[in-house]
Amino acid sequence: MDELRVQWINDEAKALLAAGRDRVPVTSLSERRPALALDDAYRVQAAAVARRVADGARVIGHKAGVTSQAMQEQMGADEPDSGVLLDDMLLASGSSVVRSELMQPRVEAEIAFRLGCDLAGPDVDVEAARSAVAEVFLALEVIDTRFTGWQITVADSIADNASCARVVTGSMVPFDPDVDLTAEPLVVSVDGTAVATGEGRAVLGDPFRALVWLAHRLARFGAGLKAGDLILAGAVHASLPLEAASTVRAHAPHLPPVELRVA
Repeated sequence: MDELRVQWINDEAKALLAAGRDRVPVTSLSERRPALALDDAYRVQAAAVARRVADGARVIGHKAGVTSQAMQEQMGADEPDSGVLLDDMLLASGSSVVRSELMQPRVEAEIAFRLGCDLAGPDVDVEAARSAVAEVFLALEVIDTRFTGWQITVADSIADNASCARVVTGSMVPFDPDVDLTAEPLVVSVDGTAVATGEGRAVLGDPFRALVWLAHRLARFGAGLKAGDLILAGAVHASLPLEAASTVRAHAPHLPPVELRVA
């Protein structure tokens, strides 16, 4: 990779981190560099993550995003993207976030996994993914954009770590192979009123396919998913605005509920 390209990647990573820190959005990459390749967007993401790790954050997993038709339609995308989960993003169910500390936050409910063993390589299939899962749980992902608005491309989202800002985890329970997660209905409520629903099959037809997609994508770069990693499979519904002075809750028949309070 030539020196100018490396410098551009590092400069964009620094600009995104500064935008998040100062809560001053920047113009989207797709406006400034319309031909941006997805691989370069992932390089910007990796450079920003590396800086956060150097500052003390720890990688705890990955997210697959834009995996449902509802999210693809909302984002104007036709393929998933992925981001990296860091320990400073993680919140336990019942935690609070301060709306003013975020920029343009939205929230979505997801089925999520904790891996019991490594999952890597281009040959990973759904059965391998199922075998690798130790625990399953509900999560609320707070997405946010450090760009000037949500009119962004997949490349923009990727560079911005797939727009991941916070992850609220419900209680983790051992994965029961007899529970059909494709048919698991999630209900999202805000201040006690149901506002969104979706089943596990909304995610690529089967939430385990999100694990397969992630493993295949990472394999291109000689990486993979690791034992202990937390994995978000993607929203089962279109994302919702996250408003101050509200409580967001998601529940499902076979998984413990998860709740987020917004100050």
